[in-house]
Amino acid sequence: MTAIIIIFSSVIGYLIGSVNTSIIIGKLFFRTDVREHGSGNAGATNALRTLGKGAAAAVVAGDFIKGILACMIGRWVFGEINPGDGIYIGEYMAGLFAVVGHNWPVYFGFRGGKGVMTSFAVAVMFSPLSAAICLAGFIVVVAITRYVSLGSMVAAVIFPVMALAFGEPLVKILAGAALAALIIWRHKENIVRLVSGNERKLSFSSKDQKEKE
Repeated sequence: MTAIIIIFSSVIGYLIGSVNTSIIIGKLFFRTDVREHGSGNAGATNALRTLGKGAAAAVVAGDFIKGILACMIGRWVFGEINPGDGIYIGEYMAGLFAVVGHNWPVYFGFRGGKGVMTSFAVAVMFSPLSAAICLAGFIVVVAITRYVSLGSMVAAVIFPVMALAFGEPLVKILAGAALAALIIWRHKENIVRLVSGNERKLSFSSKDQKEKE
């Protein structure tokens, strides 16, 4: 039974996660593919740089909602692995694979984003308190350095550490660690640029963005 839960919830999560908001918004409203501009990443940060603040806000909302939706479906459909134990394997696998779908979407040639916002939504469903601490860490790092990539990776590492500290179930901690590993892996090029000092900083100024293009 557990194997069936893992397979079906993973498939459900993957298909939901593959609905990439930035690609859809770019093509529907701007007649462009965000992956052909800026960093080439299909996520909120590149949408901000390529499509503007309004589009970026919509991408953030869409990526967050699909992470929540995947987890909720996984929980509702499959419930607890043992009634009363508080462990929802369906939710954990659906959430994890929603991020996989975002990163490698089946509907868009397996070229997606880095999964940060969807991972945050999944983290909120897994452990709201741990997710809140991750968000605080992200804000602090980005405020100080203006590196979204660095803030994302720091927040990713914080989550499984906090989940462990709060005594969350092992399977939930492992799912959180897998999310962190995915985020760090997808940021491997950013890590190289951070080390070399060539990573782009976040800016809301259109003038600054033009100077960097």
